[in-house]
Amino acid sequence: MEKSNQSSVSEFLLLGLSEKPEEQPLLFGIFLGMYLVTVLGNLIIILAISFDSHLHTPMYFFLANLSFADACYSSTTVPKMLVNIQTQSQTIPFGGCLAQMHFFMMFGALDDFLLGVLAYDRYVAICKPLHYPTLMSPFMCMLLLTVCWILTNLAALLHTLLMAKLSFCVGNTIHHFFCDVVPLLQLSCSDTSTNQAALFTVGSIILTGPLSLIILSYINIISSILRVPSASGRQKAFSTCGSHLTVVFLFYGAAIGVYLWPPSSQSEGKDRVAAIFYTVVTLMLNPFIYSFRNKDMKTALRKLLA
Repeated sequence: MEKSNQSSVSEFLLLGLSEKPEEQPLLFGIFLGMYLVTVLGNLIIILAISFDSHLHTPMYFFLANLSFADACYSSTTVPKMLVNIQTQSQTIPFGGCLAQMHFFMMFGALDDFLLGVLAYDRYVAICKPLHYPTLMSPFMCMLLLTVCWILTNLAALLHTLLMAKLSFCVGNTIHHFFCDVVPLLQLSCSDTSTNQAALFTVGSIILTGPLSLIILSYINIISSILRVPSASGRQKAFSTCGSHLTVVFLFYGAAIGVYLWPPSSQSEGKDRVAAIFYTVVTLMLNPFIYSFRNKDMKTALRKLLA
């Protein structure tokens, strides 16, 4: 019986950002432009780091991986939305919806983990400079990156497998522009208590784990910087953290705005607008933040584009 119910929904309808036909060309142009800027900006960051030997350090190794994750994160949602606008089709297959949800959650969590690792890198560099070559050796960097990939893949896979077991016999219209886990759970006619428990537990670990590491790292970093006697020394030490802190505030500020802000009476439209900032705008801004606020990146970009 459950198998029959589940097979009754072979595709979902993504309502997108607007159902007004006259707004579709404008939306297509805006999001195509933002997507191209996001992908090209992050690709340039990766190339600049790859071709400049001065940037072959642990911090820039993780920054290159963060740029790769950002480009992939944006690619899980925006291209499908652009195709739907261009073809005037709102459908996405059941399997395609699960795949989109999986990679969206995976790359979102990977972003979160990499921001935590970057904070740890800055902590070791500033607070334990003599131990930096050992604590952030090439082997340790690869180990940290591998752990990040494994944990985020397992978390996303858990939600995907749990979602695949549900039956969807109530409706197939998703009031969003991509397949997110919460809108999908709202469509299910099965018992979703296990999914909700997993979402809360795993989500809490993924959010609070890296965030706690970031907070503890910067408490120690600020404490160490304040003990530096000269003002120029304090400024130099803190300048290496400025870009990372800006991205952290954008990432967690947007996440809190989307997932922790109290729902309003017009929550559907506002949730979609908030999700745009979280999944598109912040990813587009990250390359500019790392370019404009980092002297080494500016030099590398000038060499690459010369």
